[in-house]
Order: sequence, then structure tokens, then C-alpha cells
Amino acid sequence: MDDRVETALSRAFPDRAVTDVGTTGPSWNHLNETVRVTFAAADPVYLKVTSDDAARIARERAVVEYVGANRALPVPTVLACDTDGTVPYLVTEPVDGPTLVEPWSEATDDERATLARQVGTSLARLHEGRFGQAGHVLGGDADGLDLDTAPWSDVLTDWVAWYRGYSPSERFDHHFDAVLDAVEATREALDAAPAALLHTDTATPNCFVGAEGVGFLDWEIALVGDPAWDLTRGRHYLVGVRDDAPERVVEAFFDGYRETADGLPTGYHERVPVYRAVWLLSWSGFFENYLDFVEESPAELARWVETTMEHRLADLA
Repeated sequence: MDDRVETALSRAFPDRAVTDVGTTGPSWNHLNETVRVTFAAADPVYLKVTSDDAARIARERAVVEYVGANRALPVPTVLACDTDGTVPYLVTEPVDGPTLVEPWSEATDDERATLARQVGTSLARLHEGRFGQAGHVLGGDADGLDLDTAPWSDVLTDWVAWYRGYSPSERFDHHFDAVLDAVEATREALDAAPAALLHTDTATPNCFVGAEGVGFLDWEIALVGDPAWDLTRGRHYLVGVRDDAPERVVEAFFDGYRETADGLPTGYHERVPVYRAVWLLSWSGFFENYLDFVEESPAELARWVETTMEHRLADLA
């Protein structure tokens, strides 16, 4: 058992006998660890631990409680949380359905379109309501969120800088400078965007298919900003590693959002080009990880990443 997990369990459940600590599947997130814990005489729980940043745990607890109370969106139930100890942790109940990984991998294109529509619907439900300004979530509860407010362009710049440090590969580090320049060049349009609560990481392992629709897990990097950013990221998480999903799957995702939100966010198409460049930083920063999912050689994939970023930045000129 990981030392962090053992420490957190001893604090959260000092009187329970642990019978098993299981993994929750592969993850590219090296900042925390999430495990499924089974007890001898109690229901299982999920435990997330981190040793680098208690603010991530505080943020997730606050946002999950806020969303659970204020949005028609399934979220986990928080059982325990500690941000003051040597090992910050969050404990949640198991959710009422599987993550999207398995049903998505086994689905036909028509079934994927149905699931994509549900994801779009859930994002629209999350984005309901507007905040006065964008910002970083510091904490809060069911009654409201505590924000460090700032113009959206500044929040997005902070996110790119954070992602740069989070990314394990330095091969395309110059892409981060180029994207930061692009964000600065589009500052006026970005700062005119509406501000909503964003998940920012709706990859299939972070979605679950419950009785009341698709819900979201792992809210630790949630923030308040342009819903078009969340939509752009959500789309790319569903279209495949190389953006090769059938058009009907993509359209179903947007249809689910439009039908629930009565349309796309104001100015969506104006801001999407810069978000597509920001999104590609996932390839730039996790280049070696993606090699396991493509058939090209490292040199061929590197050329594709470089050329694609050039094209996306040129679209902003």
C-alpha cells in the first residue's frame, strides 16, 4: 500500500479493517492517486490522496458539494476530507454507474452518438447560471464558491502555465510560448466571454453513466471561465486520439448541449480557434504517452504535432 494511502486511511477510518486497496485504472495524472478501498464490515469507498497541493483537494470538495446542490448533474457524495494533514485526502462514495470508458469502448457509432449527446447535455447543465467574472476556485460549499477572480484571459494564461509544469515532456516546450502569445493576442475576445463553472477535464474516465444521465468525477482542476473552453475540450475527448470520430458522434454531442442550453455560448465560434491551439498542448506536453496509441514512429508523430500546431496558430493570424 502506498504510504500516502496508508496515512490517509489511518486518519479517515482509524477503526475500520481494510481488506483490499485496488487501483482505479491507468492515469496520466502523476500528482495524485485514487484507489478503491474495501473494508471488512463497511461499504467500499474511493480515496484520493495528494502530497503536492492541498488546494486541489479543497477545490474538488467545494465544487462537488456546490454542483450536487445547485445543478441537475450527478456527482459523487463526499464522505470525508482533510486538507490540513501531511497527506491531504478526499473520500467519496462509489457512484451509481460505470465510467464512460467501458460503454464507450464497446459501443457502436450509433450508441456512441447517444452517449455523446448525454455528455453534451451534462456539460450544458453544469454551465447553467453565470458568474460575474472568471476566476480560480479557492473553496466554498453547497451555498457558493469562493473565487480568486480575474479576467478570463489571465485565468487561461495561468492554466497554460500550470499545464506546462504538469506535462512530463519538454520536447515541444516552445509550443507553450507560442500558445501564450496567441492567448495574449486574443485577450479582448476572451475577456468578453461569459463566465460559468467549468470541469475542464471530461475525459471518458472522468465521466460516469448513471441512472440520471452522465455525471462527472475528478473536479480538482475545475475553474470559472468560458463555457466554450469546456465544450472544446469535451468535444476533443470524445472524437478519438486523432480527431477521427464519425461526424454524427460530434454533432450528437453539440445537439445535446444546444437542446439543453438553448444554443452554444455567445461568441463560441470566435473563440474556438484559440482553444483548439490550447488543446493541442496535450499532445505537446504528453507526447511520449500518446506514442502508445498511434502507429507512427516517434519522428512521424513529432512532425504531425509540429505541423498541426503551426496550422492552428496560423488560423489565428
